[in-house]
Amino acid sequence: MKAASRGAGDPGDETNDPREDGSGTVVGTVTEALPSGLYRVVIDRQRQVTAHAPGGPGRTFIRVLIGDTVRLELSPRDLTRGRIVGVVRQ
Repeated sequence: MKAASRGAGDPGDETNDPREDGSGTVVGTVTEALPSGLYRVVIDRQRQVTAHAPGGPGRTFIRVLIGDTVRLELSPRDLTRGRIVGVVRQ
């Protein structure tokens, strides 16, 4: 029996995975602030990711501004979604 083929956007397709080092985090630049605490982040100068900053009780507040360089954890199931884990200070 033949295995099901994977689509181009499937997370199992390592050719499109920007997490090449295996750590699960990437660095990108915030380009737009969206409603509901979401941000549009560009990684690899071409790929856009929708990300949110962690919040809630007991969490450290992260202030994110347009133009900031941030570290992201990408979702293992959807590489267009992520969580901002920190701001890279230069």
